[in-house]
Amino acid sequence: MTYQSASEQFAAKIPARGMSISSAPFLTARNALGQLETIFRSIGAAIVGSTNSNARVNRVEALRAKSDDELARMGLKRDDIVNHVFNDLYYS
Repeated sequence: MTYQSASEQFAAKIPARGMSISSAPFLTARNALGQLETIFRSIGAAIVGSTNSNARVNRVEALRAKSDDELARMGLKRDDIVNHVFNDLYYS
């Protein structure tokens, strides 16, 4: 009967000292931090996007509350309010 050594038992080998661990099947601290950074950037972008969107909706509501005469002085028609507020998103 033959016995396997500890290194022969496991398919994943721990790299020897001084060797690169980039091929190891586990996360390095740098990779983990990079993934966390990506997650937090995505969350931040979503928060900023919703805040910006909310500000635009508030701007549309404020313009809709104005009279036709006030809008005319601003050079706007009531039908053009949404296009005016969101113009940079659609035509940039």
